[in-house]
Amino acid sequence: MAFTLKQLSALEAAIGSGELSIEYDGKKVTYRNMADLTQAYNMVRNQLTASGALAAPAMSNRGPAALTVFSRD
Repeated sequence: MAFTLKQLSALEAAIGSGELSIEYDGKKVTYRNMADLTQAYNMVRNQLTASGALAAPAMSNRGPAALTVFSRD
């Protein structure tokens, strides 16, 4: 099964809101608990990353890395 960014986004929104149901493309899925929802999110994210549809996060020994640039202009 090919997962989509829409599915990942719906899972992410549900985790953020504490809801156990998601809707995407006219489909509704209800998970039993937050652990199942989180497991589904991780599976979808990993498969999207493996397929190249989602960029792999940059990792360092301190976790994800970010670069911020400030300018006085």
